[in-house]
Amino acid sequence: MKIILSRKGFDSRNGGAASPVFDDGSAVSLPIPGDRRAPVCFGQLTAPDTPHDGDLGMLAGMLTRGRIEAGHRCHLDPDLAAGNGPEVPGWQAAFGQVGAAQRHLDYERVGRGDLFLFFGWFRGVERVGETWRYRRDAPHVHRLFGWLQVGEIVRVGEDTEAARTSHPGLARHPHVWGWWDDTNTVYVAAAELQLPGAPAGTPGAGLFGRDPDGALHLTAGDARTRSEWIVPGGFRPGEGRKGLTYHRDKTRWSTRGTQTRLRAVARGQEFVLDAADAESTAWAARLWTATRTGTD
Repeated sequence: MKIILSRKGFDSRNGGAASPVFDDGSAVSLPIPGDRRAPVCFGQLTAPDTPHDGDLGMLAGMLTRGRIEAGHRCHLDPDLAAGNGPEVPGWQAAFGQVGAAQRHLDYERVGRGDLFLFFGWFRGVERVGETWRYRRDAPHVHRLFGWLQVGEIVRVGEDTEAARTSHPGLARHPHVWGWWDDTNTVYVAAAELQLPGAPAGTPGAGLFGRDPDGALHLTAGDARTRSEWIVPGGFRPGEGRKGLTYHRDKTRWSTRGTQTRLRAVARGQEFVLDAADAESTAWAARLWTATRTGTD
């Protein structure tokens, strides 16, 4: 099995702000703004199981000081929870990729059964009156927010209408609208997660729950920047391992006590690990047992 750390959501160029983490440990990844091809607007998205009781257009508007509004189209990718947006009959969880990033996934032979773990830039927020704002003392972190285990790969290419016809459950996904190129690919989730140590019955895709203890944080607690990570030792190149793609320069790695630390690259979307070692798969499985649903 391969594990892919996939960078998604608001960043410094797309959105220009961090996605919010609430005081109860819940969070929501704000999707990047989309173009006129995108079938969904920010105002059509919600943040269930979080303290924010409005649409994401309202929340994004507060955090971006009005640069993003409810009517702005968004690139809802990955699309991991049916109840977060407009209802689609037979909805399917999915993630799309194109261009150089997709060619990288193909080169690394990412396929059925492989596990995407989505992460992004997050920061703590607080409610002041009717407004949400970033807490001044809140650190900037890279945090995992969702997952998708590949059940099917749809080579959409440029014929997005054919993909909508063959896969109507993808109707709100941006990669089945408009024009793309021949690399345009959609990864559809498996029905159920197959990962040793993960809770039985876990769906093949979804959003992680509340994380009051920081188990979903990639960024080290004492980091000076959000790109200073703590990861399993199996992510590191050496001893017959290639390690995490885009991070095979050994000067990026260090050890502090029992911790394996990584200075993550600033650019890049898809970082692939051939997770044959038990440490890496056990680390992944703990992500579901260390977090909590919004109802427990």
